[in-house]
Amino acid sequence: MSKIRNREALLAQGDLASRELVLNIADATLARLDAYTRIRSIMSLEGDTLRIGTRTWDLSLKRNVYLVGAGKACNHMAMAVDHVLGDKLTHGIAIVKLIEETDSFNRTKVHVGGHPLPNQAGYEATREVLELVDLSGPDDLFIAVISGGSSALMNCPVDGISVEDEALATDLLLKSGAGIYEVNAVRRHISQTNGGMLAQRIHKQGAELIGIGISDAVGNAPTSDIGVPFERYASTPIGPDRTTLDDARQVIIDYNLQDSLPASITSYLASAGPEKETPKEFPDNTYFVLNTVPDLCLTAKEEAEARGVPAYILTSYLEGESKDAGTFMASLAREIQATGNPFPAPCVVLSSGETTTFIPPNADITGHGGPGQELVTGFALAAAAVPGACMFSIDSEGTDGTSPAAGGLTDSTTAARAAAKDLNLHASLRGHAAFEALTAVGDAVLTGNTGTNLCDFNILYVPAP
Repeated sequence: MSKIRNREALLAQGDLASRELVLNIADATLARLDAYTRIRSIMSLEGDTLRIGTRTWDLSLKRNVYLVGAGKACNHMAMAVDHVLGDKLTHGIAIVKLIEETDSFNRTKVHVGGHPLPNQAGYEATREVLELVDLSGPDDLFIAVISGGSSALMNCPVDGISVEDEALATDLLLKSGAGIYEVNAVRRHISQTNGGMLAQRIHKQGAELIGIGISDAVGNAPTSDIGVPFERYASTPIGPDRTTLDDARQVIIDYNLQDSLPASITSYLASAGPEKETPKEFPDNTYFVLNTVPDLCLTAKEEAEARGVPAYILTSYLEGESKDAGTFMASLAREIQATGNPFPAPCVVLSSGETTTFIPPNADITGHGGPGQELVTGFALAAAAVPGACMFSIDSEGTDGTSPAAGGLTDSTTAARAAAKDLNLHASLRGHAAFEALTAVGDAVLTGNTGTNLCDFNILYVPAP
């Protein structure tokens, strides 16, 4: 089954040869990185023996085996564990962003939480997780499956801070222009679960924890053997946290949020002592990492070259303003096609990372969209000078920003097609309404839940002149 649900619609206009190549590469890459497939490749159960990669556990020695999870790729992660364990699983709780018709669980209760903003449903589901932990003991085993988005979906602020305050703070932080590491520095230090606080709570009960994660942090190395326990696992609800209370306080100062964040949060962070710091190590836990951000580009490179097209990895650290990144990609495509620098055409240029966009007050927003859609819209405005050039950009988990689209696919014809419909792409970017514009010209990409979550996934194809 194609990961890209509206493939036929995307191939109904524009430069068809370029679009088909890019969509084939994207589809194959997403299929290979699906968390269900990745977990089933390393996890099995024979009698009472649970095997995950190079490690084994005798489940006859465990009173209860629990599954807990959260994240935008948690559907496929939790399904894999649930299916492997069968009746050995005592109970599971998963908090996801979307439920798909194809999701199937045996002993796992699935909740839909809030993302990108935490909500009451996520809070109530998180309270169920914490109650499960508080009833556990030394003979119990927790298997936690975590992907990006868990900070919002598994939300339980510290006493004195409401869910509404946490949601408002998250909204302000995400729109401030702060990077995700900076946003998380604040969110982790006002949470009862985030930043390793869930793992700390499990540890205090004496229970054992196995963590299986997808890392969407820009800067991590690519995976190698995913069946070997990962020793440098960090952050999320189940790993040690690299941010500090001082980091959180500095973010508020750097982005001038002192007067806009809820007083409950600024007061808490200002007065929090060392005892409120997040945990920095868990030497007794076992962690496995299924994928990291560079895996997107490495896998896509293999898929492009298997189709006979040279592929180059530009960066797995792409950050900055999304629409500007799109303009840069169009400039790069123009240079490639005109001069053969830095790569000869035809070629595929791959990048991943996490671009962001500064968003004005809500009153100035005229539509919906997200970083991927703004990137390809910025590309479209400058790509008319590069015949056949095509740019694909999605949030790899399947939903981009405030829209139901995963991202967009534009080419050298997009700007002309938009003009023919009296669509002003510049105005769409100013009003953060890229979704409406891309939908109107048939360039929005729809995937639903992809089964992975590795930030932005960008494919640029530049044909020969």
